[in-house]
Amino acid sequence: MEQIQDAKILLVDDNTELLEMLSGILTREGFLHLFTAKSCKEAREVYERCQPDFMILDVNLPDGDGFHLFMEFREKEDIPALFLSARDEDQDRLFGLGLGADDYITKPFLTQELLLRIRLILKRTYRSVLHPEQEAGCRIGQAEVDFKSAVVKRNGTENMLTAKELAILKKLVDNRGNIVTLDMLCEAVWGDGYYGYENTLMVHIRHLREKIEENPSKPEYILTVRGLGYRLAKEV
Repeated sequence: MEQIQDAKILLVDDNTELLEMLSGILTREGFLHLFTAKSCKEAREVYERCQPDFMILDVNLPDGDGFHLFMEFREKEDIPALFLSARDEDQDRLFGLGLGADDYITKPFLTQELLLRIRLILKRTYRSVLHPEQEAGCRIGQAEVDFKSAVVKRNGTENMLTAKELAILKKLVDNRGNIVTLDMLCEAVWGDGYYGYENTLMVHIRHLREKIEENPSKPEYILTVRGLGYRLAKEV
């Protein structure tokens, strides 16, 4: 799984219209590996066939209930799950969460809220898969970068990277050869509340070039993509 949209999602609900609506919502968000079932029996068959990465389960099913189905699947593998049910009693919600479910949403629901919760669960569960541990370092031209010690070695000299410089450089290295937008870089450094930091970002980029480039005024590696962001050139 390279991105959360690659997740195989099992949708279990006895309401055909709701299944179609959920499938449509998730498909429009880029989730293409969707599997549906309208009963516990169907869910077991689909589960064995597709080995899902995530489950959305109704509580009331014609031949059982989502709680027991969840426990049955959890005995096989620790798969994240969200209960989507018309039963909104606190007791049911607490019971579902107490079984180990990642979330519990009642019908009717807000589409954007559901999508947000699904994304959060997938990102949290598969963080190590989506963002594998980065290499200890890399080479950029004549500069050798050690991410663990935050040091750049070039022409026999060493320069320490600040925390923000390190975050920017890691983002560029992760996307080497591709454009990294201003928004992506600012978010990587300052988080969600990054608005207004574009000028500050330019200052950090200049300092990075001074530590990495042979001629910071004519960079060969940390390249500006006018109007979009920056790109770390691949090795020549």
